[in-house]
Amino acid sequence: MKVSLLQLDVIFGNPDENYHKVRKYIEKAAQENPDVIVLPEMWNTGYSLENLAEIADEDGKKTKALLSDLAKKLTVNIVGGSVAIKKEGNFYNSSYVFNRTGSLISEYQKVHLFGLMNEDKFISAGATKNQFELDDIKAAGVICYDIRFPEWERKLMSEGQQILFVSAQWPTKRIAQWETLLRARAIENQAFVVAVNRVGEAPKDSFNGHSLVINPLGEILVEGTPGVEGIFTCEFDLDDLSKIRGDIPVFKDRRPELY
Repeated sequence: MKVSLLQLDVIFGNPDENYHKVRKYIEKAAQENPDVIVLPEMWNTGYSLENLAEIADEDGKKTKALLSDLAKKLTVNIVGGSVAIKKEGNFYNSSYVFNRTGSLISEYQKVHLFGLMNEDKFISAGATKNQFELDDIKAAGVICYDIRFPEWERKLMSEGQQILFVSAQWPTKRIAQWETLLRARAIENQAFVVAVNRVGEAPKDSFNGHSLVINPLGEILVEGTPGVEGIFTCEFDLDDLSKIRGDIPVFKDRRPELY
């Protein structure tokens, strides 16, 4: 599988500029013929939470129209990071996944809300799993703070999922933890991890990217240049999973009756 990570600078509180940027970067990434293009978290608004009533995407309509059109036109799968949406009087941090025909195949609202960025004061938490198939490959997706809950990833990855996609706005001051947590999620779930983090400045935080593709042994296959907006592409062989999972059968050896 060949993946392109869009490590973008999200313009705080400016959806129009962000939608324009995402269209441009997806079209540029498609020139490398990836199987999947992956976006960061909250790319339409940033964490401009106080202004969500004015700038959040109504039921995700604009986001879904844009990503569906690009996926179909470019014949590429898109893991759409996440965007701020408003739906039935609530706001959500929502992720959409589209296949090569432009069909929406998964929708997910972030389950674990991050209090340090006041997310829990403005956003409603989701309550469903994010599992899907891209080109017949089982995968799952989470958003940022979700990766601090390994029991959540284990639940998502326990049905044969081979890739975990992660979209984030993870601050520079905790970037070492970002890498450590992602490598642990790859090793313990014997899966590839494809993680995209934003770059740039926001009123209360700084972000330096460090997007990663990690193999099931915890080895880094590609790393987004810290502080640099850009497209980072990596190709990996999913056949490697069968040998790794056969050597150490962590899913088979689980004791779910105890935990």
